[in-house]
Amino acid sequence: MERKAAAPAPSGPSGPVLGIESSCDETACAVLAPDGAILAEVLLSQIAEHAAFGGVVPEIAARAHLAALPRLAAACLREAGLGYNDLGAIAATAGPGLIGGLLVGTGFAKGAALAVHKPYLAINHLEAHALAARLPGLEHTQPAFPYLLLLLSGGHSQCILVEGVGRYRRLGTTLDDAAGEAFDKTAKLLGLPYPGGPALEACARTGAPDAYRLPRPLLHRAGCDFSFSGLKTAVALLVAAQPSGPLPAAQAADIAASFQAAVTDILADRLANALALCPAARTVVAAGGVAANAAIRSRLTAMCTEQAKAFIAPPLRLCTDNAVMVAWAAIERLRAGFADTLEAPCRPRWPLEAA
Repeated sequence: MERKAAAPAPSGPSGPVLGIESSCDETACAVLAPDGAILAEVLLSQIAEHAAFGGVVPEIAARAHLAALPRLAAACLREAGLGYNDLGAIAATAGPGLIGGLLVGTGFAKGAALAVHKPYLAINHLEAHALAARLPGLEHTQPAFPYLLLLLSGGHSQCILVEGVGRYRRLGTTLDDAAGEAFDKTAKLLGLPYPGGPALEACARTGAPDAYRLPRPLLHRAGCDFSFSGLKTAVALLVAAQPSGPLPAAQAADIAASFQAAVTDILADRLANALALCPAARTVVAAGGVAANAAIRSRLTAMCTEQAKAFIAPPLRLCTDNAVMVAWAAIERLRAGFADTLEAPCRPRWPLEAA
């Protein structure tokens, strides 16, 4: 059964909300009060399990979620001083993501909701990222609708106009690789450890961003679409042309810095086009793992300041996958009058505009 709109509930949930995130390689739980205050949060990373493979192995990820989730949820509720009967709702990421992990998280959430007769919400992972900047208590003012979203999460690079909860208009998307995928693949080419994005950013700090002239696909073209495949290929050819063996640290740093500068230029260019299309949007929100990159944040902040727009990026821990944003998205959806049934499916692919 598809999602349905419930009767409007401006007051939101009747009690705290438990959020569960298991869409990729991190198992996370969080409990939020109805006003968005964070009562407890726990997160278990699977980096050690996947590092030897240089990326996430879906079967390993699903088994790790299955082993960890019951005790993590219990620990989270214990930290909040609550039991399942004290909750107002239970929410879990239902997509997009790795199907095994999604089934583990939603199955656990549905079982708990059924057992204690609480509402269940199937949360779109991308919507959780989109709304995370509206969580009360952050250092910035809660952005008002509409605002522009630069979504840089996993396999997604998109410009989206956020018109309201459940109302999203996609302005542009990636035509091939996403920014996060390009970071991870480039890091692997440079011999950097997993996870690649943070490792490449750290490596780039000592490099020269103008050391190599790398392509900027679609730069100065109309529209808001992205392309990073050609940039990744250019790095691969550059590395292949070097003598065999590990790259010298200084050269790896220069390539990393040049790559990061190219990605930053592309993002700024695409965002400028999106701003021109949506003059009513007074705020730009960057969300997703790549939004944790300090160089990208700095460039986009300066650009938005020049255009008299506010720039918001959630705290670093809320840019990467987490359960706080899942619980908060559930609160936002309940306030907007949305609910789900226990028949709500998992969706490995789930466009934000269909959330």
